[in-house]
Amino acid sequence: MYHAVTPVDVAVVGAGPAGSWTACLLARRGARVLLLDPSHPREKPCGGGVTARALEIVAPIVDVQTIPAVSIRSARFAASSTPVTVTVPLGADTLLVARRTEFDGSLLDAARQAGVRVAKTRVTDIQQGPNGFDIQTTVGVHRSRFLIGADGANSIVRRRLSSPFRRDQLSIATGFFAHGVTRDDIAIEFIGRPPGYVWSFPRPGHLAIGICAQADAGATSGWLRTVASSWIARTGIAEGARLESYSWPIPSLSATDFQTLKPSGPHWVFVGDAAGLVDPITREGIYFALLSAQCAADALTSAAPDPSSWYASAVQDSIGRDLARAARLKESFFKPQFTHLLIDALSHSPAIAAVMADLIAGRLKYGALKWRLVKTLEIGVGARLFLSGLRNRHELEHVGSAADPGSKPLKPGRY
Repeated sequence: MYHAVTPVDVAVVGAGPAGSWTACLLARRGARVLLLDPSHPREKPCGGGVTARALEIVAPIVDVQTIPAVSIRSARFAASSTPVTVTVPLGADTLLVARRTEFDGSLLDAARQAGVRVAKTRVTDIQQGPNGFDIQTTVGVHRSRFLIGADGANSIVRRRLSSPFRRDQLSIATGFFAHGVTRDDIAIEFIGRPPGYVWSFPRPGHLAIGICAQADAGATSGWLRTVASSWIARTGIAEGARLESYSWPIPSLSATDFQTLKPSGPHWVFVGDAAGLVDPITREGIYFALLSAQCAADALTSAAPDPSSWYASAVQDSIGRDLARAARLKESFFKPQFTHLLIDALSHSPAIAAVMADLIAGRLKYGALKWRLVKTLEIGVGARLFLSGLRNRHELEHVGSAADPGSKPLKPGRY
C-alpha cells in the first residue's frame, strides 16, 4: 500500500468544476497540489447550463471555444395553472449547455497542465493532526498541509470535518437523458405538485430532462420520474429518443442556512456543492463552484494570517448574501399564484421578459431584482409581480396549502 512521506501543500478531494479549478489556480501560483477523484470527468445529471459569467471566469486559461456545446437561443416558459406558453429570447452566448464530461474534462486538463498531480482513487477516510491531514484512499495514504472538499453534496470531507447536509438541506434531482434528440432552446414548466418545475436542457446529442423537489417533501425519485415521464409524453419533446434515467442530490439551503454558512475551518475549506453553493431557484451551481474556487485560491495564497476565515468572509460577501435572498424568494416563487402571474407578466411585458433573460444568464443578482422590476416601463405589472412574490408571501402560503391545481394536460408539441 502506498504511503506518502512528503506532504503536499494542498489536497483537493473531487475533480468537478470546483475542485479542478481550485487545483489549477493554486498550482499556477506555485503550490504543490494533489487532486483526488476516482471517476471525473463524468456525465452529471443536471441541466449543464454554463452561463456567460461562468465562462468569463475560466476563459483566461481554458479555450472555451473548443468545448462542444449548444448555444441556447431562447427559453420557453409554461405553468400547469395556465395554457399560455411564453418564449423569452436570449442573446448570443448568454447560455451554453455542454456535456459535463467535456466541460469538466477541460478544467481537469487545465489543472494537469498547471502541474497538479491527479490521483484517480477514492478517499475512504480523513484524519486531521497537528501538521495537516492524513487522507486514506483505496490505494494508500496521502498527506497534506491544507485540505479542500470539492466532492459534492455527499462530501466525505464534509462528513469528517463538519457535518453532512441534513435532509431538509437537499433536493432530489431526477429525470432522463433523452439520447438522439437536441434543440437550441430550453423548456421550463412550473408545476404545483411538487412545487417547482420540469426542465429540458439541450446538450450535444441529447436532452437533459429533469425535475427537482426538496428531499424532505415526501416525494420519491421514482414518483418524480413518473411526473417527468408524463410531461415528456404530453409535450412530445423527446419523441423517438432513448431515455436513460438518473437521480442526483443537490444542496438546497434556506436563507438561514446561507446566513450561517460555515464553509471553512482550521486548514480546510469546502467549495462548490460541498459548501452548499447552489442557487435555490435556478439550481445554477457551476458558476458558484468556479467563483468559490477562485475565493479559495485567493485565500490560500494571500498574506492573511487565517486563510480559512478570509475564505469564509469572501464567500459570504460574493455568494452567500445573494443566495440567501434567492432562498427567501423561493418560499413564494413556485407557488401557483406567483407562477401564473409570472407567465402572464412575461407574455405581456417585453421589459419583464428582459429581466427574466438576465436572471437566466446570471447577469442579474437577486438583490437588484426588485428595482429592475419596479423600473420596467410596465410599473403596474412589475409591482404586482414583486408584491405577489414577496410582500404577500405569508398569505400565499395559506392559499397555496389549501389549493393544488394539479397538472393540466398540455397540448402535444407545445415545445
